[in-house]
Amino acid sequence: MNETVDQMPTLAPAVARAVEQAAEVLRSGGVVGYPTEAVYGLGCDPMREASVQRTLDLKGRARAQGVILIAADFKQIESFIDVDTATAERLRASWPGPVTWVAPARPEVPEWIRGEHTGVAVRVTDHPPSAALCRAFGGALVSTSANRSGEPPARSAAEVAAAFGDGVDFIVDAPLGGRERPSAIRDAATGRVLRPA
Repeated sequence: MNETVDQMPTLAPAVARAVEQAAEVLRSGGVVGYPTEAVYGLGCDPMREASVQRTLDLKGRARAQGVILIAADFKQIESFIDVDTATAERLRASWPGPVTWVAPARPEVPEWIRGEHTGVAVRVTDHPPSAALCRAFGGALVSTSANRSGEPPARSAAEVAAAFGDGVDFIVDAPLGGRERPSAIRDAATGRVLRPA
């Protein structure tokens, strides 16, 4: 699936403008709040260590845990994962959709993405605002739930603002994807469920 921005589902004009603004913030190293399939996420450029660390600090999340990356299509995440053809096809068959796979990371994937693991968690989202944000940014994004550690995830832009104040540089105010729970997480090598949906 290689949709251009013009081919993707039409977003409300205000959401489309917010997505473009958020992409600019991301490119400058900022942290944004944005809606995903079930909850709001915090996102940043995964290749900027300072941005990822700032995101983790906002949450109070340990660096060793690693982060999830979301993308608009397979091409945006293939440089992060080291999988054979059969595994790649299994991942593609579930995407775009609410399944996050933990796949072996390529050697060049930095520790601030992987944490203490040898794999990296990746998902090609079917949520139009999230996918639009990845396309506008031009690559995969960090996607970690918008909450301080131990607190419930935010489910609205207002809840993100209440939780983080000006710690977040921009918030995309758009609908969630309608799912009750965050995505399932599965092991790409075995198919084992690591977190149920």
